[in-house]
Amino acid sequence: MLRIRNRYFLIPAGSLLLACALNRGHAQEHFDLPDDPGQSMRPSVDTTTGTPQREATWRSLPGDFLHDQKDIWWTFPKQLAKGHHWVPTLIIVGGTAGLIYADPHAMPYFRTHQTNWDDLNDVFDPLITTGEVISLPASLMTAGYIRHDDREVNTALLAAEAYGDSVVVNLAIKAITRRQRPADVRPGAPFTGTFFNGGKSPLKGSSFPSGHATAVWSVATVVAERYRNRGKPWIPILSYTLAAAISASRITESAHFPSDVWLGASLGYTIAKYQTLRPRD
Repeated sequence: MLRIRNRYFLIPAGSLLLACALNRGHAQEHFDLPDDPGQSMRPSVDTTTGTPQREATWRSLPGDFLHDQKDIWWTFPKQLAKGHHWVPTLIIVGGTAGLIYADPHAMPYFRTHQTNWDDLNDVFDPLITTGEVISLPASLMTAGYIRHDDREVNTALLAAEAYGDSVVVNLAIKAITRRQRPADVRPGAPFTGTFFNGGKSPLKGSSFPSGHATAVWSVATVVAERYRNRGKPWIPILSYTLAAAISASRITESAHFPSDVWLGASLGYTIAKYQTLRPRD
């Protein structure tokens, strides 16, 4: 019982540690928080780094989300057809294809040695990792309002937007591919023929791509990019380390194939960095 309690005590630990690191800087003396009465126009250039920074408010969130979906499903394919963004697209697609080929050869090792990863899997089980992903923006939001720090509030809103942007794509791919999870493959059976063989619902039983990897990389990317070059170099390192650990645990638990995690992490990272955080024209 003590072990179980300790495991669930770790639900917000990594995220709260990151939030505490973010909050160690000096709070702004006074700024109107998003949607405060009398809110003024936000500057389009961050005064610390001198680079364009997107801002978000509760009011702008629905419209921003729809704008992002339009770019993802309509503008991006048109740009791809015109010869843009081919290098990152080929890296993601090529990496996914290579890992799909390697999946049947890699998963027997993880199944055979699954007990070796018990401690890691206890810390990063699905409930705990979901709690960690949620607790980070929630902690930033709470701290931002308490400290009257609009950067923290805006970061939390952008993290929520990035998650929403990427999860739509994730669920669409899941619904089409309906891949069987490694844990659902019978012991001794080969890890082949898993596509179009899983559950009909993208919310349950569909393995490709990993939803946890998409979620944690979308949130971690927003936090890392928003605090990059602001005198806190450990923030991106801590963000991406947490994302990598959670993603790896999905493989060691036999919840996902390596290709599922690769594509899920790629979706979370690229959509957050190049769509959600991209300054509006």
